[in-house]
Amino acid sequence: MTSDADERLRKPTTDAPDSGPGREPASMEAFLADVGARAFRFAELGLRHREDAMDAVQDAMIRVLRYQDRPAAEWTPLFWRILRSRIVDIQRRRGFRLRWMSPAAPHEDGSMPEWADDGPDPSRAHEGREAYARLASAVAELPRRQREAFTLRVLEELDVADTARAMGCSEGSVKTHLSRARGALQRQLEDWK
Repeated sequence: MTSDADERLRKPTTDAPDSGPGREPASMEAFLADVGARAFRFAELGLRHREDAMDAVQDAMIRVLRYQDRPAAEWTPLFWRILRSRIVDIQRRRGFRLRWMSPAAPHEDGSMPEWADDGPDPSRAHEGREAYARLASAVAELPRRQREAFTLRVLEELDVADTARAMGCSEGSVKTHLSRARGALQRQLEDWK
């Protein structure tokens, strides 16, 4: 994928100068406001259920508030680890493991989730939504650990150390899972243009 495609897949949640990758947020509120939409997309990909995803993100946000006295640099991996654990808990509780292979569930009105907004050009917007839907479907088919590594490293742009802390594994495991995820995604998406 090109960097243009990567940019179309990520929709910034805020233009605040004190947020974003590589910058520490000014407050826990700013951090949560910045990470909220991305966390929801991550949870929705993992759970395939909009309401469960909202519950998981809300619960993770509430839980991370307990750690607001920690340095802001620790909030990102801590939040993603809490959210990941919450998603796994929901999956275990509700038996969603077999639903990974099913296609994304449409909303109640029959429309598919819209995660990309490429701007005013309708054809470009359609291509962006189609590309994101294709990527989301391919990512959802990955094994759980590969999906987590890909999402946190590539889409969330966490470094290897923060991803390892969020996933609760070694940095080498993150690299292995990411390599396997990229290989699987490349095989799944190579014929699609």
